[in-house]
Amino acid sequence: MSSEAPAPGSSAPRPNAPAALSAFLRGVERRGAVLAELQAGDAAAGDAALAAAMTGFRALAAQAALSEWPSRFWSLLLTQPGLRQRTPVAIPVEVTDRLAELGSGPRAALLLRLAAGLNENEAAAVLGVAPPTYRLALQRALPRHADGRADPQAWQQLREQVHRRIKTLPPERLQRLAQAREAALQGVAVTASAARPRVAAAKRPRPRWLMPLLWSLLALCALAFAATFWWPGGFAGRWLGGPDGVTVSALPEAAAPADRYSREAGLIAHRDFELLADPQGLAASDDLELRSWLAARDAGTIPAQAPAVPLEAAPPALGTAPAGAVPQGSETDTQEGE
Repeated sequence: MSSEAPAPGSSAPRPNAPAALSAFLRGVERRGAVLAELQAGDAAAGDAALAAAMTGFRALAAQAALSEWPSRFWSLLLTQPGLRQRTPVAIPVEVTDRLAELGSGPRAALLLRLAAGLNENEAAAVLGVAPPTYRLALQRALPRHADGRADPQAWQQLREQVHRRIKTLPPERLQRLAQAREAALQGVAVTASAARPRVAAAKRPRPRWLMPLLWSLLALCALAFAATFWWPGGFAGRWLGGPDGVTVSALPEAAAPADRYSREAGLIAHRDFELLADPQGLAASDDLELRSWLAARDAGTIPAQAPAVPLEAAPPALGTAPAGAVPQGSETDTQEGE
């Protein structure tokens, strides 16, 4: 029995093909689940497409060389009918939710780089295009600012979120993927309903009388609420008593307070407590203007003595009159003589 490995591209059967196929599918199921989920916009649809791709890849793996398995698998996954349409997101919260803004081709080119972890040449071979064409599609899928410039921060956030999704798949989802992988290795076709999460309890039919009863109760509540406005005094008023539905009772006289603030506590709560606690400062503040003047005088900013005011011309002596003036006595005498 020869132990030589088959030549690349040979279609001869391999004794270790099931073990290699199992290891290969186990290695790509996490990345394939995230790629299919982000391409379809729905985890259940992505898992169904991945299960179908695993089942179909079993026949391709027997006819392809081991080195061709990655490109064959990703090509088969992207051609699944469930990944042709993306489920829209109502409110985009994470960066990955904005992948719906891209077309199917640029989105697949971006996910082959981030989720599948392929380089440019491998991703171009998966899409069946030349590397420059793939590079152009990847540039169109890059996050950009409003002015068209590339956004490296958004690209880093998108890369981190995709990798976090790959590493933190829920255990129940991993269990379903493992079951789909085992079924694919055994050649059992997995239906879409088997890949979706099972509902714990089957939905029971709704009774026919349930909806009429709910509508009747709703109408009864509306009528009862309206009657509280139309009925004189209202139902609540009759229950409370009184003609207007209000019971009035006099309050007892207020008792003396159990305790009061002391004088010291009242001073502490006073708004001018700082002045009241410093009587000397309060007295000094009353002489602020005088003290300011004295300080300015001592500093030399104002003269110590006021400048001398020039005296006005001395009034003329009694009995003398300036030249040209009419003597008062003469004028009086003249008026009396007249």
